[in-house]
Amino acid sequence: MTVNEVLDQLKALGNEKVRAHNKKFGAGDNQFGVKMGDIRAIANKIKTDHELGKALWATGNVEARFIATLIMKPAQLSAAEVTEMAKSEQFPHVIDWLSSNILKEHPDKEELRQQWMQTGISGMPARLGWGLTSGRIARSAQGIDIPAILDRIEAEMPVAAPEVQWTMNTALAQIGINHTAYRDRALEIGERLGIFRDYPTSKGCVSPFAPIWINEMVKRQK
Repeated sequence: MTVNEVLDQLKALGNEKVRAHNKKFGAGDNQFGVKMGDIRAIANKIKTDHELGKALWATGNVEARFIATLIMKPAQLSAAEVTEMAKSEQFPHVIDWLSSNILKEHPDKEELRQQWMQTGISGMPARLGWGLTSGRIARSAQGIDIPAILDRIEAEMPVAAPEVQWTMNTALAQIGINHTAYRDRALEIGERLGIFRDYPTSKGCVSPFAPIWINEMVKRQK
């Protein structure tokens, strides 16, 4: 399958409501508004095609980039290429697919995590760095300085960009959920900062407000 063939299929599946929804949450105009199920179906037909994936990413099209994350081979991307991919995208949903489908399988993910966690790193690389750190915290946090992470969250989250606040907040919640020695401080920071306190939450879902999230997940562990 060629780039143009993929784009033609995506264009035919475009939906204005999906397009409007994507724009509301940060997507630009280079998109067709294709449902996630249809995107996955096209990727499933292609299976793995690393060069096609790179070419699809280069189009800048939202749906093409979703597909690219599903068909590329993570090990064939250099750390520099992944960094450039992160810098080139502004739609958080695409970035989260890059994290789930590329970064988690990338041989240099720890090196990238450390680079992207440096003070002063912003934008989507920072979102990804905090996301990878959240995963480390949830699993064991070996080698992670949790007090220092809490210091940074306390100081930086109030002024961070929204896309970075989201994964910083995830790190805060994961500390409170998984590390009892730091739970009280995580709860106190969450309450005082109040970030996502009023975030609209669908019925049956847990609020992203860290104190509610922490307390609910701890209750489920008992």
